[in-house]
Amino acid sequence: MSDTQIVWLNTETAAKRLGITTRTLYRFINEGGLAAYRMGRVIRVKQDDVDAFIERSRIEPGTLGHLYPDPVSTGGDEEGDDSDADSDS
Repeated sequence: MSDTQIVWLNTETAAKRLGITTRTLYRFINEGGLAAYRMGRVIRVKQDDVDAFIERSRIEPGTLGHLYPDPVSTGGDEEGDDSDADSDS
């Protein structure tokens, strides 16, 4: 059995640690993204679970391409474009 003590956070403290509203915290809990525990009438979250949630939420470089629009063409004459290296002319 582990001798590390569990550090419990109330929902307000957990939300502040995550930088979100308590409403968003409840949504994450309800959707199963963050474990929480009901103790009588109160809900508590383990600090270790909040820290693990933060790490799981890390964005990998190169995965946000869908947020950028396609490059806009300069409107130049495409037939007169000399940038085609495979051209025999």
